[in-house]
Amino acid sequence: MASFRLSLALVGLYASQALASCAHGTMLLRRAEAGEKPAFGYTGNIGPMNWANLAEANALCSTGTNQSPIDMVNGVFNVIPGSSLNLKIPDMSNGTAFENLGTTVEVIAEQGGSMSVGGTDYTLRQFHFHLPSEHLDAGTSMAMEMHMVFESADAKLAVIGTYIGIDEASGATPAPPTATEAPATPAEKRALPRFNRRKSVAEEKYKRAAAIMGSTPIDAKVAASPLLETVLTNVKSIPTAGTTVRTPPLVMSEVVSLLSAGSFQSYMGSLTTPPCSEGVQWLVSTQKLSVKASTFVGVRDVVGFNSRFTQNAPGEPNVLQFARGGAATAPAAPAA
Repeated sequence: MASFRLSLALVGLYASQALASCAHGTMLLRRAEAGEKPAFGYTGNIGPMNWANLAEANALCSTGTNQSPIDMVNGVFNVIPGSSLNLKIPDMSNGTAFENLGTTVEVIAEQGGSMSVGGTDYTLRQFHFHLPSEHLDAGTSMAMEMHMVFESADAKLAVIGTYIGIDEASGATPAPPTATEAPATPAEKRALPRFNRRKSVAEEKYKRAAAIMGSTPIDAKVAASPLLETVLTNVKSIPTAGTTVRTPPLVMSEVVSLLSAGSFQSYMGSLTTPPCSEGVQWLVSTQKLSVKASTFVGVRDVVGFNSRFTQNAPGEPNVLQFARGGAATAPAAPAA
């Protein structure tokens, strides 16, 4: 009986992760019922340092060697011309569903969209947002990052990542989102693994990323995106997990033209949320979008902080292996 109850608990935990995962709405993680609460988060005992201990399915979060996000520096990615993807996303003339998942806000691509990468065709399922950006642009964090999640017929995933800055002309730079650790109870402290209670290499990486966030980046050269403004100004209508609103009509051609005119930095990585599944084709755009400062503040007030700490370059040991002392040697530090 106890085993049966445990099985039910694990099923419930995995279902709630599906609701909030970057792969939400794909064959990998089917769209969950509204109102379910996410089983992971970004601070305290359910934060990224402890994701692997929340469910057996999350093992790769602490052991995978091709994890995301990463610092997009020369040598870790291949460059693909934007025009080669044949990216097509129809305008959503009737709007679409915009949902608060509890860990992010997500736009459901009801009319789909398509692209082709390496001979594989993909269909757009949804796009969502992270604050601050999860990938680093050669060491620099941006205010936000948009993830457009595509899926192939055989359930492979490809994600377009686009940095989002703040339109300088729209006003003063707001404070960045911050992560506040919740104090653990004595029982929780006993349950946590030792590496999650001591200073570690992973924690130091996290602190360095936080320092980068000390000043939310702005981009004077990129005007606020009409598409993002149309979507994100509606975030106040979905203030809590499980709430959904219908957006106004969305003109997707704006973003399609912008992305196609640039190039993509491509690498094989993972989901940036549990279960941290690998084999995800990442395409980080060299083109950047922007939102007004007031829009950013509105999103920040609803979403808060939802960015996983930077992972090692593809093929290198998982950063949490160093935290546990499980990796023989650390990667060499970059030359000064």
